Amino acid sequence: MPHIAIIGAGITGVTTAYALLERGYKVTVLDRHRYAAMETSFANGGQLSASNAEVWNSAATILKGLRWMLRSDAPLLMNPKPSWHKYSWIGEFVGHITRYRSNTIETTRLAIEARKHLFSIAQRENIAFDLERRGILHVYHDKAGFEAGLKVNTLLQQGGLDRRPVTSDEIRVIEPALQTACYGGFFTPSDATGDIHKFTRGLAGACVRRGASFVHEADVDTIARGDDGFRIGWNEAASHEAAVATRHQLQADGIVICAGVASRHFASLLNDRVNVYPVKGYSITVQLDAPQSRNAAPTVSLLDEAAKIVTSRLGADRFRVAGTAEFNGFNRDIRADRIQPLVDWVRHHFPKIDTSKVVPWAGLRPMMPNMMPVVRAGRIPGVFYNTGHGHLGWTLSAATAQMVAQAIDDWRDLDTPPMAPSFGAGLDVPANARKAEINPPSSGLLRTSPEE
Repeated sequence: MPHIAIIGAGITGVTTAYALLERGYKVTVLDRHRYAAMETSFANGGQLSASNAEVWNSAATILKGLRWMLRSDAPLLMNPKPSWHKYSWIGEFVGHITRYRSNTIETTRLAIEARKHLFSIAQRENIAFDLERRGILHVYHDKAGFEAGLKVNTLLQQGGLDRRPVTSDEIRVIEPALQTACYGGFFTPSDATGDIHKFTRGLAGACVRRGASFVHEADVDTIARGDDGFRIGWNEAASHEAAVATRHQLQADGIVICAGVASRHFASLLNDRVNVYPVKGYSITVQLDAPQSRNAAPTVSLLDEAAKIVTSRLGADRFRVAGTAEFNGFNRDIRADRIQPLVDWVRHHFPKIDTSKVVPWAGLRPMMPNMMPVVRAGRIPGVFYNTGHGHLGWTLSAATAQMVAQAIDDWRDLDTPPMAPSFGAGLDVPANARKAEINPPSSGLLRTSPEE
């Protein structure tokens, strides 16, 4: 069986590794961190949420973004500093408004399928990750918001999701801990929550037991293609301060890019265009040390539409609150003025929770302009992508891993011509190797300016 190298040990990279191992492939995963799941898969909102499958490409999102531009605590914030990547990405985002309906329905279907795979994997591998299958409650504080939510709910139901409207009284029954009044909401009993970091680390351990190799602290900087496959080169991250960096190289038959916000860079090395933009999100983890706090915290996962905030109960003593979208390039700073609204939200809706011990975090979501993941073959035979999942990385990962693994099966089964001696020739993969393709490559090779 071919040897497949995967760049990225976040949730998409590790689920891809697992899917390939189940098919009998030899797998090596490379990542620049010392452990798996140390970037966007570290402390997200914790939701496995088909109910949050609505794509953002709508006129309403644009109008809200414009109104929020001058508010530092706004759910969506954009740094107006000029950047070709940012503004060209936004231009493409606007162009995909016409696909809002179909992409929302397709994302819903994909999320439902992914959930089945993920639960099956967790049970098979005995992964403990604070799973709570209590559903997700989407709350609205006014009539206008609820009526807009009804239109979204129609699309989610067309995608096959069991999501029903609930009254303010029903909300009280579903989650008695919520202390503020709501106009109404929607409840999705099949959705779930958990700790993405625990799950990914647990699945990485299962991959190792099944024979995968993980190479950590590997700053991959070269990918070359020859007659014998791909040569991937990197320096050890820990050796950067040494006089001579420790150099390594790996030989592989194929390669899958699962590198999150770095995927655009790796795609450019492989003569492809994957227009991922880093959209920063924030979270806080509230430590529920006191019995009063544990009793006051909700056990059902919430999604507050007005504030664009999601919550998850992680075990008995942690409460995760996450949200916001910040367009600010590759800036990973944890800003106090972006964390404070999350703390204030907890204090307002759950006043008996002690917020004296709060752990803040920020991560960069890899987003495509159409809000759909990139799951396809590259221009060069043997190159594949599973990236760009945006705010639904965990929710969609188990399904897209199966899709890219199937694409690799199809490629392996083809009678392909001999490989060219070097990359960059712009060769395409035959059409029958592109099953279940999401975000196919553009017709021409487009070049963009360097990352911000």
